[in-house]
Amino acid sequence: MEPRAAQVQRRERLGRQQEDRPSREGNAEVHRGPDLVQWTQHMQAVKTQLLEQAQGQLMELLDQAMWEAVQAYPLQDRPVPSIPPDSLRKTREPSLGKRKVFIIRKSLLDELMEVPHFRTIYHMFVAGLCVFIISTLAIDLIDEGRLMMEFDLLTFSFGQLPLALVTWVPMFLSTLLVPYQALRLWERPQSGGAWTLRVGLGCLLLAAHTVVLGILPVHVAVEYQLPPASRCVLVFEQVRLLMKSYSFLRETVPGTLWARGGEGIRAPSFSSYLYFLFCPTLIYRETYPRTPNVRWNYVAKNFAQALGCVLYACFILGRLCVPVFANMSQEPFSTRALVLSIMHATLPGIFMLLLIFFAFLHCWLNAFAEMLRFGDRMFYRDWWNSTSFSNYYRTWNVVVHDWLYSYVYQDGLWLLGGRARGAAMLGVFLVSAVVHEYIFCFVLGFFYPVMLLLFLVFGGPLNFTMHDRRTGPAWNVLMWTLLFLGQGIQVSLYCQEWYARRHCPLPQTTFWGLVTPRSWSCHT
Repeated sequence: MEPRAAQVQRRERLGRQQEDRPSREGNAEVHRGPDLVQWTQHMQAVKTQLLEQAQGQLMELLDQAMWEAVQAYPLQDRPVPSIPPDSLRKTREPSLGKRKVFIIRKSLLDELMEVPHFRTIYHMFVAGLCVFIISTLAIDLIDEGRLMMEFDLLTFSFGQLPLALVTWVPMFLSTLLVPYQALRLWERPQSGGAWTLRVGLGCLLLAAHTVVLGILPVHVAVEYQLPPASRCVLVFEQVRLLMKSYSFLRETVPGTLWARGGEGIRAPSFSSYLYFLFCPTLIYRETYPRTPNVRWNYVAKNFAQALGCVLYACFILGRLCVPVFANMSQEPFSTRALVLSIMHATLPGIFMLLLIFFAFLHCWLNAFAEMLRFGDRMFYRDWWNSTSFSNYYRTWNVVVHDWLYSYVYQDGLWLLGGRARGAAMLGVFLVSAVVHEYIFCFVLGFFYPVMLLLFLVFGGPLNFTMHDRRTGPAWNVLMWTLLFLGQGIQVSLYCQEWYARRHCPLPQTTFWGLVTPRSWSCHT
């Protein structure tokens, strides 16, 4: 056996070792702590990157699978015609790309609003509106000695709104009845002479429909001198109804004309066409994914936010633009004054861009989507993260982009044999630029091709130079810088022209006087 003295010594050594062990482990933890934190952060970054990549690839795979499933699945109560692939491609689907697939999904901002950090940014914009209201009340109290908010700019902009709404009624009735009736005239197999007569009658109806939509709102706006906001109602509905009419005919006429060969493809139901005229999409489908119920509190919230954006825009124009540009045409022209006015207009310009995006593309479209239980709420993507203008154009307004991609780009490729993608893309830019310039001309009441030049001279080259291979934060900063400058140019030049035409009216109305910028020569 071991002597007692040796046992005591051994126990003491073991005790000292146990006492020293926590201190050594603590020192090891101290040295290992920073490395462990860095390693954890690195693994979190790797995990986030892998999840983003996996999500993107998974979404592409699911979209492709759903598109193939939709193409393979027969429509309800409609037999699948046994058309050869080549004939099908030439008749019913003359396009080279994917068709728009609708699925149930929320708008991106609705998802982001669930994050408290992002919701704080929204609260900051609401606080800015409160500051504008307080500033207005304080100025009225100091200058007038009373607390009263005057909405002169708002009441002027929406003047004669009832007349604009009355004008909308025949525009809508023409869109509701004429395209559908023309399709019904073309669908029934008849003898050669009878079918030719039906085709001619349908074409006459469509020509009359185009004249009504093209001339009636312009005549009312010019004859009764409608103010800008009332003109906005007419021109947006004019463009929307024309685009919807074209989409309906483009999606249904090829199959209907082919059906004359003996296959029975019925025309879509009138209720599906009526639903399409109100739902927030420009691509016609006979059915769309629907949500189970309507959240009326969500509808009221979005309409209230849209109204708040209109008030916000009026405060911005009244406080930041009118005082600067109202008397600018009365001063001598100088390059310095022009540059300073553009720089001053960048902030209100970008505010107006954000307000238009939030009020229309998010609030207005989501309110109608909720009332109609329209499931696909992807009206925009994360355009604010774009590092290229090509991505910005695709993600800013998905509703219009889908229409341009389906009926201008894809059909252009089909007509050109799929060999001229640059020409098809140029056609998209040309159509978009002309329509945007027409909208500005209609709303403001004069022709000043600022938007047209920005689209064609700057937007086109930027689309090809700042392409999707440009990545990194610096490119996103560059994109936002160019957006700021572009909005400043538009706000500055359009405001100067607006007030110049009021300070320097023409003694005699001529064509060149209408299309020549007045701000270049008006210095009273």
